[in-house]
Amino acid sequence: MEELWQGFVKALELIMTFDPEVVQVAGRSLLFAATSCSIAMFLSLPLGSLIHFNNFYGKRLVINIIQTLYSVPTVAIGLFVFVLVSRAGPLGGLGILFTPAAIVVGQVLLVLPIITGLTISALSGVDRVVVETAISMGANRLQSTTLVIREARFAILAAIIMGFGRAISEVGLSLMVGGNIKGFTRTITTAISLETSKGDVELSMALGIILIFLALVINIGLNRIQHRKDQ
Repeated sequence: MEELWQGFVKALELIMTFDPEVVQVAGRSLLFAATSCSIAMFLSLPLGSLIHFNNFYGKRLVINIIQTLYSVPTVAIGLFVFVLVSRAGPLGGLGILFTPAAIVVGQVLLVLPIITGLTISALSGVDRVVVETAISMGANRLQSTTLVIREARFAILAAIIMGFGRAISEVGLSLMVGGNIKGFTRTITTAISLETSKGDVELSMALGIILIFLALVINIGLNRIQHRKDQ
C-alpha cells in the first residue's frame, strides 16, 4: 500500500512539473485521437444521413452490422490495418506501417461505426413532426434534411465525443501498427503498458491519471450536452 501511495505522489509530481515525456505522450495521444475523430466525423455524418433518410432493402441489417461493430476488439482492427499496410499488403507501397498515419487509419476504422451508428440514432430521435412541418411550409428535401441534422446536433456531438473516448483509450491497435516508438508513435496507453512491464510505476500512474482525467472530461462533456438537449 505504501508503494502505491509513493507511486501516486510521484505521479502527481511528474504531472505538476510538466515532465517532458509525460507531456509529449499525452499530447501525441490527443493529436492522434482528435485527427482520427475529425476524419471519421466527416465520413460518418453523410453516411449516417444517407442510411437514415433512405429506405432500401437490408437497411435494418446494415444498421445491425454497424451497431455490432461498436464492440469490435481493437486488436482485430489492428490486425486488419497491419495486413493492409504491411510490405506484402495491398497498401504496402505507402510505407506507413509503424507511423502515426497507420495509427490514425486504424482509429478512424475503429470509431467510424460508433459515430455513424449513433448519428443514425440521433437522427431517428428527431420528432417526425419537425420534418412534416418543414415540408408543409415548402421546404425541399435538402432543407428538411438540414433541419433534422440541426435538431439532432447535440446528440451527434455526443457521438463524436464517444468516438474520441474510444480512440484515445485503445491500446492494442496502436501497439500493432504504431510499434510504440518513443518520440514518434508512443501514446498514453502504449506507454502505460511498456512502463508497467519495466517496473516504472510512477510514470505509469502519471499517464494513467491523465487518461482518467481525460475520460472524466469526456463524461462531463457528454452530461453537459445531454443537459442542454433536455432543456
